[in-house]
Amino acid sequence: MTENEQQVAGLLLAAGGGRRLGGRPKALLEHRGRPLVEHAVGVLRAAGCARVHVVLGAAAAVVRERAELGGCVLVENPAWADGMGSSLRAGLDSLAGTGARAALVSLVDQPGIGAAAVRRVLAAHEDDFSLVSAAYDGVRGHPVLFGAAHWAPIAASATGDRGARAYLRDHQDAITLVECADVAEPYDIDTPADLAHLE
Repeated sequence: MTENEQQVAGLLLAAGGGRRLGGRPKALLEHRGRPLVEHAVGVLRAAGCARVHVVLGAAAAVVRERAELGGCVLVENPAWADGMGSSLRAGLDSLAGTGARAALVSLVDQPGIGAAAVRRVLAAHEDDFSLVSAAYDGVRGHPVLFGAAHWAPIAASATGDRGARAYLRDHQDAITLVECADVAEPYDIDTPADLAHLE
């Protein structure tokens, strides 16, 4: 395990209730015969994240029951309906005191982003001040990596469904963009039509 892999925790945001999917929690959508949250954890592990924290919200008890998430730190966000910002805050809070120096944040509803893209973002981590983002044809996307020095101000600015968007916009000159369009597709599973992406 490299020093980067030891210092960077994977942070999977998997709390969404799938409002536009008729209220089907995204973590429980089937992909390759298993819940999507399980697939997403496998991607982080395959990329080199030894520590993985998973933020659960909608149907958290059912997710715990159906998905194989052994070895993960499961973080319940009771305010998940408030949007991604609350889940990001809960996840970053859960990393305090763990020794992690950076958080690599991924979203449960982006199965087109595999270990190759995550590995590239992970490799660009340098120190507590790192801000790294995958890019797709030059456009910033996920996953993103936040050095520990950024956690508190990101948490303070994370509201609604914006997550870290406002913070990243204000600090765009400090972001290292890592091009990933050749190894990943950054689509979201948001609507019934998007379910065609699942296998």
